This record gives sequence, structure tokens and C-alpha cells, in this order.
Amino acid sequence: MRRSSTETKAVILKAARERFAADGYDRATIRAIAADAAIDPSMVMRYYGSKQQLFAAAADIDLRLPDLTAVPRDEIGRVLAAHLVDRWEGDALRILLRTAVTDPDIAERMRTIFAAQLGPKVADLTGDPAEAPARAGLAATQALGFALCRYVLRLPPVVALERDEAVAWLAPTFQHYLAGPRPS
Repeated sequence: MRRSSTETKAVILKAARERFAADGYDRATIRAIAADAAIDPSMVMRYYGSKQQLFAAAADIDLRLPDLTAVPRDEIGRVLAAHLVDRWEGDALRILLRTAVTDPDIAERMRTIFAAQLGPKVADLTGDPAEAPARAGLAATQALGFALCRYVLRLPPVVALERDEAVAWLAPTFQHYLAGPRPS
């Protein structure tokens, strides 16, 4: 079966996301990704140029954050927690997280994603652009810490949490960071 170039790129990208999430950047190889995609390794290079460029494409993340200003104020933490737990279940964010621990460039990419995507949402929510970076940063610590423990370190009690349990544990902290009073 012949695929179009768009289909081939999509198959490669899917295989790359899965391989990078499973093995991390350093251990994932173009050959393994090509084998997962059932194509010749030269096709990976043809479409993406290098492993680094393929990784950049695989790690191009949109958090698809909800409009928190449209959520009842007392539900903000639960809505954000549910959204982020669901987003972490995909491979793309785990690719970044696993690699960000050891690669400063990827760590910067993760910081940029959260600052560029979560920061403005929090600024809209709080109405205070000066306070938003701290609140967004603290929310990011919770989201990233949870994901690190669940998907990279695989702490058994955190891994064992069902989705709704994880949301219930995370929601109050997000609520506090995003809608609670500023500490004095």
C-alpha cells in the first residue's frame, strides 16, 4: 500500500512520539523509529532531516488549555487538573518530560511551553499580569511534579491512582495556586 507524503510523515511522527516516550531521546534511534513505522530509515531522514529535527517535530506541544475564565471560580482547580491529567496520558508531553531532565535545550522548551501557554491563561484568570507568572509557575510545578513521579520515576502509589483520584488530589492545589488568596 502506497502512502501519501502527508500520511508517511504522520506515521513517522506517531512512531517517533511513541519511541521517544518509551526510550527517551538518547536511546531512541532512527532505525527503531523507522521499524516501528514500517518504513526504510532513509524515509525518516528524507522527511525530517535528522534525529534532532524529528524530535523537535514530535515534541511540538499544544497543551490545549481550556478557557479558565469560562469556568465557575470554585471549579478552576478541578477543570485544570482533569485537563492536564488527560493531556499527560498522551505520549508527546512525556517525551519532553523524560528528556528535559537531562537535556538543557529540552528543559528550556518545556519552560517555554508552560510560560507561553499557561501564563496568559492565568493572567486572563487573575486579571493581574504581575502576579500571573508566579501563579502559573507554581501550577506548573504541580503538573510537572505529578507527571515526573507518575510517568518517569513511576512511583507505585502515584502510578496506581485512577484518573479521578489523581484529579481529586491535584485539584485543591491548582485551585489554591490559581484562585486562592495571595499569601501575605
